[in-house]
Amino acid sequence: MKFAIIGGTGLIGSRVVKNLTAAGHQAVPHSLSTGVDIITGQGLETAVTGADVVVNLTNSPTFDDASPAFFRTSMDNLLAASQKAGVGHFVILSIVGVDQVPDLDYYRAKALQEEILKAGPIPYSIVRATQFMEFMDATLSMTADGDTIRLPRTPIQPIAAADVSRVVAEVAAGSPLNGIVNIAGPDVYPLDELGRLTLTAKGDGRRVVTDETAGMFAAAHGDVLTAPNDARIAPTHYTDWLS
Repeated sequence: MKFAIIGGTGLIGSRVVKNLTAAGHQAVPHSLSTGVDIITGQGLETAVTGADVVVNLTNSPTFDDASPAFFRTSMDNLLAASQKAGVGHFVILSIVGVDQVPDLDYYRAKALQEEILKAGPIPYSIVRATQFMEFMDATLSMTADGDTIRLPRTPIQPIAAADVSRVVAEVAAGSPLNGIVNIAGPDVYPLDELGRLTLTAKGDGRRVVTDETAGMFAAAHGDVLTAPNDARIAPTHYTDWLS
């Protein structure tokens, strides 16, 4: 099969390309660096021509109220080009609980992306993942002030990018789900405890202060960011990943 991997040079995309190629498929990465602009449409029709499956792993450059416009424009352009090219399966990567955190602009934008895909003309699959282990450093930086990092006790179930990529590749190579598959890591941590664990493992002397109002994840209430009952649980534990 031939796959057009939009956002195929990034953290997840590059791994998806590698996994599909190893399985004997033709997986072609596309991004701004390869001349494909999903906002202007430049290079898009050429990128999806001949593809059996399009996997969209692009992300908004901001997490603020500009993100819905990014996903609206990019999805409209991608779906139009894919339909014209006769693509039979369209896959996106989303977030577990994305439709349950209405106070976050970015989550509303990702939920909009899902709705556009569901209403579109192409059979689809949506992979929802919990928070990536690789993003923990960025999460700590968001609320860092000198030697103090403020984090809420929001339950987080981190998953390794390698595990996400394997599932995305598997779903992309299968029949369209016309639905959602949820994936998560094997362990749940309160975010503040996860921060302390991370700093200790890295020999970082900063301290974490519990603050239920700090950072973007303070807007997620209850267990909305952890695996639902039907989720597939990935094998990589955060402590093993850290080591």
